[in-house]
Amino acid sequence: MDRQALSAIAHHDHPIASPIFPENLDRLLRRAALPEEARILDLGCGEAEWSLRALELYPSAVADGVDISAEALESAGRAAGTRGLAHRLGLHLTPADRFAGGEPYDLVLCVGATHAFGGLAKTMEAVAGFVRPGGLALVGEAFWEHPPSAGLVQSIGDYQDLPATVETVEAHGWLTVYAHTSTLAEWDDYEWSWTGTLARWGAGRPGPDGDQAVAVAKEHRDLWLTGYRGLLGFVTLLVRRSG
Repeated sequence: MDRQALSAIAHHDHPIASPIFPENLDRLLRRAALPEEARILDLGCGEAEWSLRALELYPSAVADGVDISAEALESAGRAAGTRGLAHRLGLHLTPADRFAGGEPYDLVLCVGATHAFGGLAKTMEAVAGFVRPGGLALVGEAFWEHPPSAGLVQSIGDYQDLPATVETVEAHGWLTVYAHTSTLAEWDDYEWSWTGTLARWGAGRPGPDGDQAVAVAKEHRDLWLTGYRGLLGFVTLLVRRSG
């Protein structure tokens, strides 16, 4: 199985796909205070839970979700239909860095998907091309709470600390107007769900796919518990574009 399929399975019980509780996600979206008929873009949307919750909070808004996972977009489409939002959500199976958005957006989301643009700085440059002057972006990125070992950097990623992360996001015309830093409880809920859902799926399917799923779940869990638990943070920044 490819990584996209495994990720879709792992996120089935945690469609937010980030270490954040639903109430904190909603609080971030409410702080955006979007205008009537707002346009929302979700880059690397996964199952589009951020967009769906935004559409529920802003009944006149419309959204576009962009992702490379057909499995995740199929799940997003089903959820949109169940929640009566399908007519307000467009889903696009394409790499985020190749998406052409058309009219500017009032809010651009890129949460946990900065790798799609080659890192945080390049993500902010790309997002600037989608958002209207004075518009907003919600950008979620991991950061190191404490200096990591070289091995962890190699396994997890070369992230910055929190002050440097904010500085990178704010460069070139952005201003932070609110943020949420994920708690350890949010991280634990996310990781136990990710690893547990994948392991349970694999254990119920004898054969190569099931064995692979269990192995990936255990490998991920061990890296989390013995490596980055309490060391890797996650911040979601609400930033405003100058102009």
